[in-house]
Amino acid sequence: MHLISRLAVVASFAILSSSSSAGAASIPQYVYDYAPLVWLHSQDAYRPSDLQQQLDHTTPKVNWTTITGTPSPLTLNNLDQLNNLGNTSVYLTSKEGIDANPEPAWFRGITPDQQGSLASKTGSVIVLVDHGSGDVDAFYFYFYAYNKGNKVLGLEFGDHIGDWEHNMIRFANGTPNAIWYSQHASGQAFTYDAVEKKGIRPYAYSGNGTHANYVIAGKHDHTIPGVNLPTGFLVDYTDRGHLWDPVLNAYSYIYKVADRTFEAASPGAPLGLVNFNGKWGDDQPPNEPSIFGEAKYVAGPNGPKFKSLDRKHVCPSTPCIILPFRIWSGQKDS
Repeated sequence: MHLISRLAVVASFAILSSSSSAGAASIPQYVYDYAPLVWLHSQDAYRPSDLQQQLDHTTPKVNWTTITGTPSPLTLNNLDQLNNLGNTSVYLTSKEGIDANPEPAWFRGITPDQQGSLASKTGSVIVLVDHGSGDVDAFYFYFYAYNKGNKVLGLEFGDHIGDWEHNMIRFANGTPNAIWYSQHASGQAFTYDAVEKKGIRPYAYSGNGTHANYVIAGKHDHTIPGVNLPTGFLVDYTDRGHLWDPVLNAYSYIYKVADRTFEAASPGAPLGLVNFNGKWGDDQPPNEPSIFGEAKYVAGPNGPKFKSLDRKHVCPSTPCIILPFRIWSGQKDS
């Protein structure tokens, strides 16, 4: 890593650590030290995106009808006020439309700079869940304005506005034991020792367009959820295109399982963002044609609070298989 990049990372960690300890909530430094680095695909047109920008380009709707009485302007601080105006039925609906032609520039997000930063924009969220007795889960959420779905037999499926993906690292007394990679409707879990790293920081490889997270570069068929094969009908592609360091542009929180509440743990972290119950994109268009239940344009996703933050296992569901074998060979990056 270049000297300037090292200094940027160290400075970011110092700011996050000191500011969080000065407030009501505090996140251990190791949560940042072991944070994953994300390799974006070299040909992916849809990069990480600024969260506030998503609000600026969307209109809250329920059943494709604009909600009245919404906050103006709508911000990440007051976003959760929409819960009183439709709750989980609210969709942050793109003003131009998901099928707009030409495609809106904001769909494309932001390409990280040489330090892996989105500059002044924020496209990631860190959530710590303390289970007690030294057991801690650290969630690292990544946001993209647009998800480009896979093609099957020349037909495209699964495009949607807004895209949340994540890794989760399970720690025991500050030591990382296992890591989860979200992938479409499922994902994969690995021991910390099994995955590829830069120093002590694991790599996640983001699928071209879909942004599903994988542990290695290459081709990943996900026809069977949670099972990755080198070829098949539904293939994601990953490579070492652009390296993104989400920690440099993150809001941090502590989630309290007992009362299901969030506490801000970084400067200016907006609680409205994590308390919002609605969807981060358009609803599925009315009368959208589908084949075997799959459509080209589908509904946008829920936010971080709906990603099983209080999970018992490393995986959000069972059975949970944590792969212990090394699927990467070679020397670690320095």
